[in-house]
Amino acid sequence: MSASPMTTMDDLPLTQDSAHSMSDAERTLRVELAAAYRLVDYFGWTEQIYGHLTARIPGPENHFLINGFGENYDEVTASSLVKIDVDGNVVSGANSSVNYAGFVIHSAIHMMHDERNLVVMHIHSRAGMAIAAIKEGLLPISMFSTVFYENIGYHDYEGASLYLDERDRIVRSLGSAKALILRNHGLLVTGASVPECFLRLYRLERACQIQVDAAACGTLNLINADVASRSRADLGEFQGMQRVPEGTIEFAALRRKLDRIDSGYRD
Repeated sequence: MSASPMTTMDDLPLTQDSAHSMSDAERTLRVELAAAYRLVDYFGWTEQIYGHLTARIPGPENHFLINGFGENYDEVTASSLVKIDVDGNVVSGANSSVNYAGFVIHSAIHMMHDERNLVVMHIHSRAGMAIAAIKEGLLPISMFSTVFYENIGYHDYEGASLYLDERDRIVRSLGSAKALILRNHGLLVTGASVPECFLRLYRLERACQIQVDAAACGTLNLINADVASRSRADLGEFQGMQRVPEGTIEFAALRRKLDRIDSGYRD
């Protein structure tokens, strides 16, 4: 099936519910988020059915999309995503059950009403959990890790995220950063769009993989502070030079790859 970097209204079936209540923006968001779930599965970052990718739907209602509880990432489709509010109430979705811990973590960010954090991605990858389990955290030893140099938060493990009062502490731990290492737990990133957020997740996961591999081989060679800071700024400026929103080009390329494998995520 030929692929297109753009998502159109025809990408989603016009069910009776969607025809009357779904905006074009929500249709586009659903397809992009479903693609991100499939890509997380493609890269092998899943931990069975756990971890979540969520996106706040444009509009006055504070609704966001999340996967139905029990779905494998390679089963997620645009229409299977469940719409909930920040209180955990299901607004619409064929599968009305969602993971409560996922709701607690993600609603903490979505309740900020910050346009920079419309999308939240949280995974339990092996490399990410390994870095989350060491005191040093993420170290400046690679180009990708410099993206997060002095620009990442850390949140101490409080047990399974089942208590609403943790939400305020998650927000404080994130601060002004767009990436958060949940200590002894996993990785979390935010973004203004699905493409931006996914690119950030890719870079953070890759940085963790590199650190785990390098530490197993020998003594880590840390990049000095001045170079790490310049690298972070230069990589950010490079994105700006592309004159398109961050992650757009990379995510479009990944969508084309995904469409060649299985375009069913669009359903």
